[in-house]
Amino acid sequence: MHNAKAKQFLEAQPGHYIRRLQQIAVAVFLDETEAFGITPVQFAALSAIDDQPGLDQRGVARAIGFDAATLGGVVDRLQQRGLVERRASDADRRVWHLHATPDGRALVQDMRPAVQAAQRRILAPLPAAERPEFLRMLRQLVDVNNGLSRAPRGEGRGAAEMARGATLAVVGSRAARPAGGTTATTAAPPSASTRPPRPRKAP
Repeated sequence: MHNAKAKQFLEAQPGHYIRRLQQIAVAVFLDETEAFGITPVQFAALSAIDDQPGLDQRGVARAIGFDAATLGGVVDRLQQRGLVERRASDADRRVWHLHATPDGRALVQDMRPAVQAAQRRILAPLPAAERPEFLRMLRQLVDVNNGLSRAPRGEGRGAAEMARGATLAVVGSRAARPAGGTTATTAAPPSASTRPPRPRKAP
């Protein structure tokens, strides 16, 4: 009985299905792009570098919503394969700007049909008419909750703090609207500075 209740509880949580869908998305991506030997994060980083030449490592991390320190290893592997090159900044020799090589740019273009095929496979169980609405809701969840991520997507210094503030404002305003229409008082979630640190995982 206990196991049955635990399963019922787990299967009622949206986060459980989001985690499973992420696992499925990675598996399908790797299956469709097997010939290229590129992971989803490597493809995202290479695409961002190709789209915005000259970004530094932090800029790429913000563009794709990924931890900047962990992204260093991703860029290292792309550089080892001759897909990306680092160029020292003229203004600050400690900063390295990232550029896609000709091979890197060609790989992005060559991979796009396979990446698109992976997305079609992921969405295939949904009726075609429902897919745009699913994508809209998915974007809304990601955009509104962006500030709660360990690596918020955004531009410029302070993007994480701005995104977190916007998220808490939206969540707080929704939580303060009960069914009866009166305003309820809710405590704001703890800020990043008051939360205990969470261990980081290797990529």
